[in-house]
Amino acid sequence: MSLPIVLITGQLLTDEVWQPLRDAWSDRELIIADNQHGETIGEMAQNLLDNAPEKFILIGHAMGGFVAFDVMRRASERVAKLVLLSTLASADGPAQTARRQGYIELVESGQFNQVVEERIPILFPEAKRRDERLLNIARRMAADTGAETFLRQQRAIMARSDSRPTLHEITVPTLLVWGDQDGITTRANHDEILQGIPHARLEVIAGAGHLTTIEMPEVVVPCLTEFIDG
Repeated sequence: MSLPIVLITGQLLTDEVWQPLRDAWSDRELIIADNQHGETIGEMAQNLLDNAPEKFILIGHAMGGFVAFDVMRRASERVAKLVLLSTLASADGPAQTARRQGYIELVESGQFNQVVEERIPILFPEAKRRDERLLNIARRMAADTGAETFLRQQRAIMARSDSRPTLHEITVPTLLVWGDQDGITTRANHDEILQGIPHARLEVIAGAGHLTTIEMPEVVVPCLTEFIDG
């Protein structure tokens, strides 16, 4: 029997980002972790562990990757395999903090709807920024998240720990997935993780942006399936 799979996604995103995996893996036990409660990344990680099976495969996307790093620090023995999509191990630098503070100011001034519009150029490659299917998904996920939860997520992210010093302690098989048109995370971010985790490998998804699972499911789903079943 295959192990349960726990999925946790990023800020301003919902379960919808996992829909291609849910469609393809209908015969597997999938658990969507809560990314909308908890004041810190550590609280989100502990909540995930409190509600997860004793042993599981962990897949984290973006902010979910930050939570996954914390899970590994707290209870690495419970995770059999790790998948990290479009994430980074470092804490925020000044430019990232300034961008996040700008989002907070937009929300606090009553312009929450503007946040997702400002994020579209960094979520999607230029060629996909007029794709109504993708834009509708991004806007719907933002609306379903809501302003209050988004602010809580932002503040948790801004206060997160630098996970680079503990990457070498992750000894489970680890797959990194990165779209080479991602406007939020870079190849350098993923190379840092790749060099830090002893048993990691990187899959680069050509032409994809930050939301690889919904942009190119025909590539990402088989990639993840092969890794999990291998």
